[in-house]
Amino acid sequence: MNLYEKSTIEAIKASHNFKLSKSLGQNFITDYSVIEDIVYGSGVGSDDLVIEIGPGIGVLTDAAADVAARVIAIEIDDKLIPILNETLAHHDNVRIIHEDVLNVDINSVIAEERSAGSFGGDVKIMGNLPYYITTPIIMGLLEKGVDAESITVMMQKEVADRIKAKPGSKAYGALSVAVQYYCNVEQVCLVSKEVFLPKPKVDSSVLKLTLRENKPVKLIDEQIFFECIRGGFGQRRKTLLNSLTGVRGMGKDQVRNILESVGIDGIRRAETLTIEEFAALANAVSEQEKF
Repeated sequence: MNLYEKSTIEAIKASHNFKLSKSLGQNFITDYSVIEDIVYGSGVGSDDLVIEIGPGIGVLTDAAADVAARVIAIEIDDKLIPILNETLAHHDNVRIIHEDVLNVDINSVIAEERSAGSFGGDVKIMGNLPYYITTPIIMGLLEKGVDAESITVMMQKEVADRIKAKPGSKAYGALSVAVQYYCNVEQVCLVSKEVFLPKPKVDSSVLKLTLRENKPVKLIDEQIFFECIRGGFGQRRKTLLNSLTGVRGMGKDQVRNILESVGIDGIRRAETLTIEEFAALANAVSEQEKF
């Protein structure tokens, strides 16, 4: 049974009286080459643990289970659990967790599996993420310090473009700086909207986010770094002198002095700053707060 074939998907829907949920962003992949790109693009090996977010009917899960030592599939939709139990019954290395991934302690799951000896290699996270919740999922994993080697996920192309954007581009923003602070970003492939059932309105992209062992900048206070980023991009049409005023309670004169101290012109906008410049700015703010 090829789970990616439209006829199979329709047969499963009919036999389980299952209706796709727009509110959960359910769009099933119908092109096996995309599945291969995600699995092999992640670099998963025979000793690795895969944690899949949103398995749907198990298309990606099935392919990952053929390669990995162990697969943990986290699915929020209770109507998909009996379907997954059926489509993945031939695998003895798959565990299904019925839960919202935002509420799951991923590191506890990883520790449990490692303690049980179900895998001895790396942890790879993968999935076809619902468009409406892509950013909260990715940032939730990164901010909580997920104990994984990489995150290889499909998402709306527009979001992927923002994540991998460089300074000076229109797509570059707070999400770009945040993800690139935590990860090396690599595009695996582009995915046409034509290979989904139902067909979404936009194309998708698969990114591999490899978590950095060492961050690209040294920070005195990570929280201040992210506050400066949010402040700068919160009013991105404004100059840094104006957009940063109010961050950490700073007045305009304080912001002007700090910008001058790190050699950043106050008339620039946040979208022109590199991650190194944001770090220098944040560290200057941190130093000021010591006095």
